[in-house]
Amino acid sequence: MQVTCIPFRENKIKMKQVFVVALTLGAVPFAGAAETLAERGAYLVQGPMGCGNCHTPMGPDGPILSQDLAGSLIVDDDMLTAYSANITPAGAVSGWTDAELGRAIREGIRPDGSLIGPPMPFPMYRGLADDDLAAIVAYLRTVPAVDSQPPKSEYRFPLPPAYGPPVDTVTAPPRGVTVDYGEYMAKAVSHCMECHTPFGPQGPMIGTDLGRGGFRFEGPWGVSVAPNLTTHEDGLASYSDAELEQMIVEGVRPDGSPMLPPMPYGYFAKMTEDDLAALILYLRTLPPLPDAG
Repeated sequence: MQVTCIPFRENKIKMKQVFVVALTLGAVPFAGAAETLAERGAYLVQGPMGCGNCHTPMGPDGPILSQDLAGSLIVDDDMLTAYSANITPAGAVSGWTDAELGRAIREGIRPDGSLIGPPMPFPMYRGLADDDLAAIVAYLRTVPAVDSQPPKSEYRFPLPPAYGPPVDTVTAPPRGVTVDYGEYMAKAVSHCMECHTPFGPQGPMIGTDLGRGGFRFEGPWGVSVAPNLTTHEDGLASYSDAELEQMIVEGVRPDGSPMLPPMPYGYFAKMTEDDLAALILYLRTLPPLPDAG
């Protein structure tokens, strides 16, 4: 699966809309599963995508669930003041069609043609499969409405005209414990490979530094640096699969020390065993690269 990189300033956090298969998005059956579209969407949004990690306000004890997905301040620094949108039915998205909401999620383009800025991980979300995108939209239509109007984001650098060419149609690999499906989970769904890849002038350096780590996240916790996910000794070579699973879903290192945000550990804990196993299987295939200097 190839993902088009975004032209962003260095070190920033971060169809032809065909939907022909899904432009009756709510009517698209989810292939090969008994679950409904909304059930699949609930799993993705509240699980491996971790949407609430940015779209739900945080209190001292974690996400404020009474305001789930109602928008929040994400980044405030010298380059941008970014607020996530209210994506409940009380937000602006309530007036968008399913196709318009799907395009905003996958391509970052609002119905009025304006661009949604970072840190939404569009380099990864452009790879979301049509049926999963339809499921996400179907679920968002069902969540409790929360009356909230986050301020508009401010970007003190120019946004690109677009994040790539229009997305036509995307099909995910068959679900299973395979490298291909693990790649889909690690990139398009959980967007691990964006946060764990160094940024250059054109965005995440997917082609040359995939998974090398080094991105710095500043927050109330202090500063955390995305670790190396490659098979290099600086990365995951010394960890067992069980240790990796513990770090991903519990945020605890093998020595018992806690890991820092912004990894959405509580959301990743909801991943199915097969999805988590596939993701780890994919990480074991990343070419070895030393830590980013």
